[in-house]
Amino acid sequence: MKPTVLLTNDDGVSSGGLWAAYAALSEIADVTVVAPSTQQSAVGRSISIFEPIRLHKVNINGSPAYAVDGKPTDAVIIGLYALRLTPDLVVSGINFGENLSFESIMTSGTVGAALEAANQGTPAVAFSLQVNDQGMKFDDSRSNMMDDEAIRHVVTDVCTRIFEKGFPENAHVLNVNIPSEIRGGYEVTRLAEKLFHTGVEERFDPRGRPYYWIDGPLIEDAEEGTDVHAIRQGRISLTPVTLDCTAPAAFDAVRRQFS
Repeated sequence: MKPTVLLTNDDGVSSGGLWAAYAALSEIADVTVVAPSTQQSAVGRSISIFEPIRLHKVNINGSPAYAVDGKPTDAVIIGLYALRLTPDLVVSGINFGENLSFESIMTSGTVGAALEAANQGTPAVAFSLQVNDQGMKFDDSRSNMMDDEAIRHVVTDVCTRIFEKGFPENAHVLNVNIPSEIRGGYEVTRLAEKLFHTGVEERFDPRGRPYYWIDGPLIEDAEEGTDVHAIRQGRISLTPVTLDCTAPAAFDAVRRQFS
């Protein structure tokens, strides 16, 4: 029997990246799509606890899927507990835009869905694709059909290795970032500290009242061994992530301060 996959994302159930992943995974697994009904980027592990969540069975590109009126984490929880799926693996993505560094994975809905799956006891992989023009992240994701066979091959290959050899020990999530132009193989990486030079742009509405856009250019590069550096070099970044945010290296300093 084929392994089973719950496929989700944060770009919405109509996203071209989601269906590129579906095409890749369907070759090796039985795939059920449970994804947000609308764009939910940058919501992290936000969860809907003050409002009801509605579930809709839809048909997209000739394939059945479930659209969830909620966040990526909601989609995972609905898939596991309302639809009673018991997947061997949860896959989140392919996200249109890279999810690199401490900064991005803490806010990423793509990684957030994978972390929620791991928190519920199912190992998960998050896939993201680098974009050269950051403005493309805000385009209608249905038009970004990710036809590149090399991109789909990464999804198939990574998941095949996990099915055959098991999920990497001591990791809860594998965060996979694919460069827009693949010029090398896999590199096991750690998270860089930042991806953006964060800034705020002030603008004024027609009545002269200020409003703000959070923005900032990408960091050009980071130190060797990081996910940011690997992507800048055209290599596929594999970052094992754990749910445990404890900082053991700080234990002694905290003990001294609070002794």
